[in-house]
Amino acid sequence: MRPRWLSPLRQRLALREWLVLLFILTAIAATVSWQNGLSRLDQSRYDLFLSTVDKPTPDDIIIVAIDDYSLAQLGRWPWTRAVHADLINKLNQAQPRAIGFDVILSEPEPSRTDGTSSGDQKLAAALKQNGRTVLPVTITNAGHGLTANLPTPELAAAASALGHINLTHDNDGVVRSVFLREGQGGQWWQNFSAALLTIGESEQTAPTLPKSAVQTNVAGLDSWQRADQMYIPFAGNVGHIQSIPYVAVLRGEVPAEFFTDKYVLIGATAPGMTDSYPTPVAGNTGAMPGIEIHAQILNNLMQGKSIHIATPLEAILFSVIPVFMAMLGYLLLSPRRALFAAGMWLLITVLTSYIGLRFMNIWLPPSIAIIAIVISYPLWSWRRLEAAINYLGQEFTRLDKEPHLLPEEKTAPSSEAVTDVLEQRISAMKNAARRVRDLRQFVSDNLDNLPDATLVTSIDGLILLANRHANDYYWSLGRDNVRGVSVIELLAQLKMPVPVDQAINLSFDWPHLLDLNHAQALLNGVSAQDHAGRDLLVKSGPCYSATNLLTGWIVSILDISTIRAIERSRDETLRFLSHDMRAPQASILALLELQHESSSELPQQELFARIEKACRKTLGLADNFVQLARAESEEYRLEEVDFQDLLFDASDEMWSLAKSRHIDLKVDIAEGEYSVRADRTLLTRALSNLMSNAINYSPDHTSILCALWSEQDGEQIRVMCSICDHGYGIADADQGKLFQRFQRVDLPNQPRHDGVGLGLVFVKTVIERHLGEIRFVSVAGKGTTFTLSLPLCLSI
Repeated sequence: MRPRWLSPLRQRLALREWLVLLFILTAIAATVSWQNGLSRLDQSRYDLFLSTVDKPTPDDIIIVAIDDYSLAQLGRWPWTRAVHADLINKLNQAQPRAIGFDVILSEPEPSRTDGTSSGDQKLAAALKQNGRTVLPVTITNAGHGLTANLPTPELAAAASALGHINLTHDNDGVVRSVFLREGQGGQWWQNFSAALLTIGESEQTAPTLPKSAVQTNVAGLDSWQRADQMYIPFAGNVGHIQSIPYVAVLRGEVPAEFFTDKYVLIGATAPGMTDSYPTPVAGNTGAMPGIEIHAQILNNLMQGKSIHIATPLEAILFSVIPVFMAMLGYLLLSPRRALFAAGMWLLITVLTSYIGLRFMNIWLPPSIAIIAIVISYPLWSWRRLEAAINYLGQEFTRLDKEPHLLPEEKTAPSSEAVTDVLEQRISAMKNAARRVRDLRQFVSDNLDNLPDATLVTSIDGLILLANRHANDYYWSLGRDNVRGVSVIELLAQLKMPVPVDQAINLSFDWPHLLDLNHAQALLNGVSAQDHAGRDLLVKSGPCYSATNLLTGWIVSILDISTIRAIERSRDETLRFLSHDMRAPQASILALLELQHESSSELPQQELFARIEKACRKTLGLADNFVQLARAESEEYRLEEVDFQDLLFDASDEMWSLAKSRHIDLKVDIAEGEYSVRADRTLLTRALSNLMSNAINYSPDHTSILCALWSEQDGEQIRVMCSICDHGYGIADADQGKLFQRFQRVDLPNQPRHDGVGLGLVFVKTVIERHLGEIRFVSVAGKGTTFTLSLPLCLSI
């Protein structure tokens, strides 16, 4: 027997393994998430999610593009600063909100022959007239570290503000963020777009810019500092911001009011200008012009939007929670449902990360959680599979040592020894599965071939199995299937339940049959009757598991109608013996006692006559019993006989009785063959009984006709014999008990005859044992006709 502590121990081991694996996975996820942020693991997902964002094109930001068309119209780059001054003057007429002039002006334009630079002067004048222009600041490295590359002093003085145009490249070279402030030696410059926003908005309407701690240069080669990092929520692909060719504005092809109260950014978009950078939304173009990146930054700053990168604590929680929930599913759910739950948590993690970035501008890195969930299932499955293999191996070994109930064929040992553990377990599993199938088939066949209706139920009485006799029985009662039905419900339809061998006043309910407390009292079963009048005996027995736990009940329903009929016949016979056969003997003893007294002495002849009558009555009763017992036995001596001979023998035997009553006994035989296979003595006696009854129950001076003919019944020919009298007949009320034991039919207006009601029972038994049929038609006062039908015996 298996120790009861084995299962709890296995559960504790599984929980311990689960806790260890959970700790390892969550620790790894937490550690990596603490330093992850936006690393290479999540950059591709970040770019993919961000590329799905498509927001409306801003109508208050215009790019004046130094594109290929403008280069073709105005000549090769660089253009003179007088051209730029003309453009600024054109824009000044429209009064834009601010102008961002993204052109490097760190060196003065070469002087003319007279030593002046009219281009710088014109541009400075235009910038000063506008009063709302931002010029770019770049970073250079002349071999002595990073330094700021400012516009010429004349132009810097004319500009409203300076802004750095440095973009931050991640380790994969993609621009995803920008520092809104950069500086050196205590001097700070705002980002180009932030500077535009500062001069374009009043203090009341200007949005709050993102703030962050000061960071030194990543290379650590100098004292260059950065602060207020902003991750750009790009909205749309390249070309999302409205763009107008430089030359079109310069020639006045665009109405001046088009630029009124708008931010105008001037910069290069031509591919040959090398001012393009890879971004998450660059798409098939591969790069986005720097001026468009600054326009995207400006647009988001105006709306107060930036992408918030999850803090280490937020990233840890976002990575650990899905892993924990997936692991919890592995512990509590079935493998299929656990796999589905893990897939759902993967989907939830990805969707949460996407929704956070798409709608709330929060980036929650999903890669660590995805990787942890993906590797958690095979790791847990491997441990569970290992535990299952070990357990199955132990169980198969234990099962193989159990005694085998069924004979098995001996297989020759394999020439190649199996050394692989998995192969050994598979081989043991095949043997165990084969034995289980054989045992199941053995149990199923035995249950099906039980001679009585048998049901197997659960502890609460629900039917689990039913053999074919049970299905046939309940099918006859109108139920197609009894599986899943309460056996108590079925048994409650039976009538008059009485426990066998128990006191009459014992209180009984059908649920007692499935109660261990009543098992001993109901050991011999409960007798009852169904609606068809069949006598049944219902018995039940408990089923136990290998650990001696009650698992169900076996309920058998035995049809004891034949036994009950035999018992009733026995009781009737005993009543007959106690009355009808004792009465003649008692009469003889009474006559003999009277002879001892001279006063009551009968004449000798009368005495002998009465004793003879009593003895003949007793002898006749005994003879009827013997003949009926032989008719009901299996000892028939069958032979091929001619039914005509039997009919003549019976009529000859009854001729004298008919003659004494002046009754004409006629035999009418149609032409033909009447060979039957029968016991000559018993069948002749049956015919004699029918003729005797016809004579006894007919008035004097009547006739009795015995007819013989043959009929075609389907493919079979049957011998037909009828015995018709013109006697008293049988009343309709008495016809139903004509073939019952010890039942006599006497009418008040007819003479009474000796008999105990066994003659017709004998006739019916003999005819049916010869595969025949007997029927009758009777009308009170007119007569009765009995008709016999036997199969014709065809000689080969």
